[in-house]
Amino acid sequence: MYAWIWRKLPFGLPGKLLGSLLLATATVALLWYVVFPWAEPLLPFDDVQVTQDGGVPGEPAGGEPGTVPGDAPPGDEHDLPYDTEQNNTPPPSPDR
Repeated sequence: MYAWIWRKLPFGLPGKLLGSLLLATATVALLWYVVFPWAEPLLPFDDVQVTQDGGVPGEPAGGEPGTVPGDAPPGDEHDLPYDTEQNNTPPPSPDR
């Protein structure tokens, strides 16, 4: 298909290069301004459904009443399994 288009474009190599650039630009513009806006309502990107785990509306989902899920005691928000105050890796060997 592309070879057929290339053969049909007029005016030698400069015309073929300019014509192919214009065809590519027209294709992108057609997709951007016509096809994508038409297809956007048909795609499920904005189909978001939020559900609540609690049985009673307004009650926190899981846990005890009056607590916020993910509410951790102070100082526990960054529990790492390693020390971040010092470098525990050995120094590089002299042969590197």
